Amino acid sequence: MRRIELEIVALSHSMTQSHNYAVVLGEKRGKRRLPIVIGSFEAQAIAVALEQMTPNRPLTHDLFKNALDTFNIKLKEVIINNLLDGIFYARLVCMKEGELFEIDSRTSDAIAMAVRFDCPIFTYDFILEAAGVVLEEQEGGGFAAVPVTTTLDETALESWPVESLKSRLQEVLDAEDYEMAARIRDELKRRESTS
Repeated sequence: MRRIELEIVALSHSMTQSHNYAVVLGEKRGKRRLPIVIGSFEAQAIAVALEQMTPNRPLTHDLFKNALDTFNIKLKEVIINNLLDGIFYARLVCMKEGELFEIDSRTSDAIAMAVRFDCPIFTYDFILEAAGVVLEEQEGGGFAAVPVTTTLDETALESWPVESLKSRLQEVLDAEDYEMAARIRDELKRRESTS
């Protein structure tokens, strides 16, 4: 699978979920953006590290970095390695004495650690295809987020975030593609029944 390096391009309030924030990751060599909804504590942890602020007492992510530093463990990279039912999954790739270890992590925590260690963040092409957007300039100014893929197939539905599915549902209804609308509706209902 092709790995793609990302960088943090924005951190803001989530437009879709109150009390949450969105961190937007962008391809280093491309136009695609990957918006990820995160909690307020994780947003604060990322913002503190991005702004190079030093709190009076270490935050949880600072504590974890200090522990890794104490035991000579280096965070080599972060990989956003999966997307299931609209939830992103990540791994911390650490190195100690030349040996690599991978640690499962929430994506928001992984990003907070990547900023502290100044290490790269990667994802795979299939994740950007499923959940990425491209910002296109609209007439009269401003930008609109356009899904990276223009068609959904049955196997990709489970990897699309709920908000993208809802947006795509309206698009296919407007285009009178009722077969695709039914498949998207069924996927949304499946997720509601499992939550």
